[in-house]
Amino acid sequence: MALKKDNHSVDNGDEKFPKDEISSLDSKNLDKKKVIESQPFKASKENNNENGFLDFGFNQSILNSLRNKGYENPTPIQKAAIPELMLGRDLLGQAQTGTGKTAAFALPLIEKLTDNKELNAKVLVMTPTRELATQVADSFKSYSSETSNFKTVAIYGGTDYRNQISALKRKVDVVVGTPGRIMDHIRQGTFKIKGISCLVLDEADEMLNMGFLEDIEWIIDQLPENKQMVLFSATMPNEIRTIAKKYLNDPAEILIKSVKKETQLIAQKFIYVQRHHKLNALKRILELNNEGVIIFVRTKLLTISIAEALENLGHSVAVLNGDIPQNQRENTVDRLKKGFIDILVATDVAARGLDVERIKLVVNYDFPFDKETYTHRIGRTGRAGRSGEAILFVNQREKYFLRNLENSTRTKIEEINIPSNKIINEKRMEKLIENVNESSLNQDENEENKALIIDVLDNLKENYSMNESSIAKAAINLVIGNKSFFVNEDDSWIYKQNNTDRNRSNRNANIRSRNSNRRNNYQNDSFETYKFNFGKFDGVRVANIISSICNSTNINGRSIGKIQIFNDYSLVDLPKDLHRETKNKLKKIKVRN
Repeated sequence: MALKKDNHSVDNGDEKFPKDEISSLDSKNLDKKKVIESQPFKASKENNNENGFLDFGFNQSILNSLRNKGYENPTPIQKAAIPELMLGRDLLGQAQTGTGKTAAFALPLIEKLTDNKELNAKVLVMTPTRELATQVADSFKSYSSETSNFKTVAIYGGTDYRNQISALKRKVDVVVGTPGRIMDHIRQGTFKIKGISCLVLDEADEMLNMGFLEDIEWIIDQLPENKQMVLFSATMPNEIRTIAKKYLNDPAEILIKSVKKETQLIAQKFIYVQRHHKLNALKRILELNNEGVIIFVRTKLLTISIAEALENLGHSVAVLNGDIPQNQRENTVDRLKKGFIDILVATDVAARGLDVERIKLVVNYDFPFDKETYTHRIGRTGRAGRSGEAILFVNQREKYFLRNLENSTRTKIEEINIPSNKIINEKRMEKLIENVNESSLNQDENEENKALIIDVLDNLKENYSMNESSIAKAAINLVIGNKSFFVNEDDSWIYKQNNTDRNRSNRNANIRSRNSNRRNNYQNDSFETYKFNFGKFDGVRVANIISSICNSTNINGRSIGKIQIFNDYSLVDLPKDLHRETKNKLKKIKVRN
């Protein structure tokens, strides 16, 4: 069976998918595209009287699989991509992870392969990492669970060739793999590619970042010329467009804007923390949230040292980096999904494509210096309509990168403080009370335990003359243990650090001698804030502003208050009740000409 291209228009019947939602582009004009606002994905079980996937014309076995998974309504990327792929068109899609893009290409391909009786594979999906290959293969298996005799195989490095060769010899419909292992099988003749009628490049930008461009082009050149091509990428750099123009034939191009998803579902925050305090700050954050956490670091060595430090505190931690054998990595991810592991310390490459529902918090222990890395990291949480939190550690030298990151993602990242002893102790107390209350609500569930508790209480009252209050105190004391329940270590470094960081960001080094006088001025209400129409884009610094104000007016430099410099304007606190003549001079001052 071949996946044939059909260049006819989409017959939408009841106009569920209007024609103007998808743009048809020729290969020389890829800059025209349909931009679709991405809504949070919801596997809703509401409105059971109607299945939104019926409109695509899927066979009943696929609809049954979707119903079993609780899928009712397609996401924007699915609405836009599925009709085009059902027609056999090439497609260039830009969408972040967590928007439902795997189903967008998997469902129509499964539909077209339902009647495939041939032994040779018909669809090849390439992914940048082993983890993503496994995830995509599992998705194909899940969506085709009700389809008889449909086989999907994942091939990637780090595992035994023999099992993969054996699987490829049998009837297989879809092969999902990483470029290196796909090339090995093609060269050895163990992967028969003459029947491939569709190639999917998933996370194409990441494959390029990892240096797979030559491998990808080699594989494409080996495949049959007449094939459907689907290319999905989180970003759209020039290299991706070059590949699209070179290999895609009259593709539909779809852009899913995911900024709304990120800002709504993921609470993005940052903490100013000096390098030597980062581990202490991490420990304090995990006091508030330590179930379903991924900590991203830059090096393999750091994954191990941080994991060891957290294990010593009693956390259930695992490591994920490039040195971990594949079978151990798969076991680690499985244990994380099932709740046997609460915290994962990982490098970027090792965690690509990681999709675990219970991830509630992502900690960027080391700063990601590009938008794509940051987006991929925080995308491990807030998936499929669930909320999540991402915290970014920022030191003094990284403040400039933070502003660039906010500008490139068009997202305001909220500043928070490192949890103090007071906050941590309040959280411990709150959790203790919750646990005791939950235990009291559940004590009647097990009849055997209920009888045991009654016997113990009667024994304590009769033989030890204990009343209910003293018994309750003793029970709570057993839960708390011998160690001090509250944190009482020195946390003054948190306040010192915050004050130091704020002073540095708001004052130029050349006027530090005036800081003490200024701080005294801040403590009264004798200031007004003035706005000046020059800022960072004009190369203006704090010292320039002070110098211009002092030279143009009779205002003393020591009486100038807080100065904030933004991109195209500056805010300066000056004494109240300035003379009108002084105010007029302020309107005319120049900074750096």
